[in-house]
This record gives sequence, structure tokens and C-alpha cells, in this order.
Amino acid sequence: MSNLVEIRDVQFGYGERLILSGLTMEFGRGKVIAVMGGSGSGKTTILRLIGGQLRPGSGTVKVEGENVHALDTKALYAMRRKMGMLFQHGALFTDLTVFENVAFPLREHTDLPESLIRDLVLMKLHAVGLRNAAYLKPSEVSGGMARRVALARAIALDPQLIMYDEPFAGLDPISMGVIANTIRRLNDALGSTSILVSHDVHESFTIADYVYFLSHGKIVAHGTPAEMLASSDPYVKQFVHAEADGPVPFHYPGKSLAEDLGIGRAS
Repeated sequence: MSNLVEIRDVQFGYGERLILSGLTMEFGRGKVIAVMGGSGSGKTTILRLIGGQLRPGSGTVKVEGENVHALDTKALYAMRRKMGMLFQHGALFTDLTVFENVAFPLREHTDLPESLIRDLVLMKLHAVGLRNAAYLKPSEVSGGMARRVALARAIALDPQLIMYDEPFAGLDPISMGVIANTIRRLNDALGSTSILVSHDVHESFTIADYVYFLSHGKIVAHGTPAEMLASSDPYVKQFVHAEADGPVPFHYPGKSLAEDLGIGRAS
């Protein structure tokens, strides 16, 4: 099977508020796939559906050919062991050291001896350049370093699928470049599939094999980064080139300024 994850005709909403509609996506094995779009377009919801935290109103979400939402609790937890998640703000345990944060999933999900856990944790930290920070607290490292610690924790169990929720948010340009290169390098080394939810066009396009653009819960464009850069689609052009004018309005919909100020109103 060439695709690790397949989403077919998924619809999801909260009550009458529709978030995703008719969503169909494929995530190939060994690929880095970027999911992009404006705030509120449903990007993070897709990650939650894949992880089984949310259930679609209709359609299917399959991982390794298994319908995620047809699994019982035990099978779902077993599937999640094959997934790694990098949360938007890292979500590190602030009272634990860097080492203990990365060791946490190994202790929770395996019966490995402590000596082997130690070696594995140091190897994961070495892979993200932070082996010598192992015994510091998250508050004692920079924001970019904390994000790399969270990445080491996400790959602690050598997952087949790694999901990244806004991994570049709040980082300086150097940290963004380091994180982006690390995501690509680790994906290739582990043979994983990576799903990258991001607003950052430059970093995402640098490392992604394929890109999906969402707007109002639907796929409006998809293709390779080169195809998206050359796209004449109005939404893609506006997003990629950060243009104020386009399908996504700058101003919240409503009355014009002239109407609000009473300009042109008969006296």
C-alpha cells in the first residue's frame, strides 16, 4: 500500500457549524506532506481525526488500511503508539528534565530496561542536537531548543506517522531553519510519513514533497511546492505571496467605513 493515511469524503462539524466538508486526502509513505490554509480552515482538526480524538460525521479516515473510528479502545491505543505528535507549543512537562520528557513515552508504552531507555533517549536528543542539554529543565533552554526537545519526544518510539501542528510558530529564522531541516532529515532516516500543518510557506515548501491548501474546510488546491508556486489559483497566489487582496478578505465582513461614518448620507 503506497499511502499510509487515506481520508475519504470526510465531513465534520460542531452542531450546525461545519468545519470540514467532502474532504479527500492521501498521505504517501515516506513523504512529508504540508497542509496549509488560513486560521480556522480545519487543519488541526484533520490531525485530531487521524489520531482518533475526533470522529467524522461521515466518510472514513484510514491508517495502514484500518478505519481509525471503527477500532475499539485497545486497538486505537495500539495504533497511536505508531504515531508521534509535535504540539503547537511543544507541550513539554515543565517539572521534568529534557531527558525525562523524552523518556516519558518509552516508559509509558514499553517494558524496556532503564539502561536501554537511557541510551535511546540520548540517541534521540543527539539527533536533534541537544544531548548535552539532557538534564536541563524546559525553562532553561530557548524556545527553539524546547521545540526540538518536543520533536525528540515525538520520535521516541520510532513512529510510522509523525504529525506536526504549527512547528514553526513563534520561532526566529535560524530556529525555523533548524527545525525544518531536522523534520526532513528525521523523516528520511526513520522512513516515516510526516504531516506538517503550517502557515509558513517558505520553510514548508523547502521540505515538503506535496502540499494541500484548505479554505473553509475544503481542499482548494494541491500539488508539489513547485506547482503551488506557479499556480494561478487566486487563493493559492494570495496565500503564497502574502497578498492583502484576494479571496480571503482583510476586513471583517459588514458595513463599509463610509457607511459607518455617514459619509455621503443626505443631510
